[in-house]
Amino acid sequence: MRSLEDMSVLITGGGSGIGLGAAEHFGRRGAFVTISGRREEPLLAAVEQIGTRCNAVVGDVTVADDRKRMVEGAVDHGGGLDALLSLAGNMYVGTIGALEEDRLLDLFHSNVVAGMMLAQCAKDHLAERKGSIVFAASVHTRRAFPGASGYAATKGAIEALTGVLAAEFGRKGVRVNSVRPGGVHTEILVRSGMAKDDEESRDRVEALASAHVLGRIGTTEEIAEALEYLVCAEWTTGEVLTVDGGLSLGVTRG
Repeated sequence: MRSLEDMSVLITGGGSGIGLGAAEHFGRRGAFVTISGRREEPLLAAVEQIGTRCNAVVGDVTVADDRKRMVEGAVDHGGGLDALLSLAGNMYVGTIGALEEDRLLDLFHSNVVAGMMLAQCAKDHLAERKGSIVFAASVHTRRAFPGASGYAATKGAIEALTGVLAAEFGRKGVRVNSVRPGGVHTEILVRSGMAKDDEESRDRVEALASAHVLGRIGTTEEIAEALEYLVCAEWTTGEVLTVDGGLSLGVTRG
């Protein structure tokens, strides 16, 4: 396996949640980390916390010029590009009868199309380093949560995309994988309107603890460990790695 030491890694959604956890983890292991997101304040706080090996680019993954700046920022910061962690995304919830087409299209843009276009932008730089791409999938493709059809559909698309891009990019030595997390506390429930604040969001996720075979929700650090494996494992491609504490097994703990 490769080492993260001196790797150049671009992490979208790096200002909070799993993206921030990944940035902290990769930074501790000596990578040059470039994080991106729409909000400047959390990005600057992350840079201050992680240190000089962390660089921030404020931008929206759904905007072509911003995607270009993210990739260029990572290349400049790390002297090239070894890995793209496409972790930015949103959630939109509602029963099928209540969903609005415009909001669904926005969801697919942010969760699927933006990552595809970012991969397009980064692919030549990644080929130079025989690098890799890791997308964010979800346990929503393994467990049916009523009201989450739009979000689950975007994550199903990501899992299909992982295999196709692995086949396309393999001839250039670029690997493509996804990580499928279980219950982890992030900001996404607040952004989606499912929770009014961080405390309620944490409570909602913690309520799922007993549905996990291991009896607890996961941490962003544990997802970051899986991301590290997928970035560094040189003979792993086209895979969706489930890291969910057994949630997708569907077992009821007695």
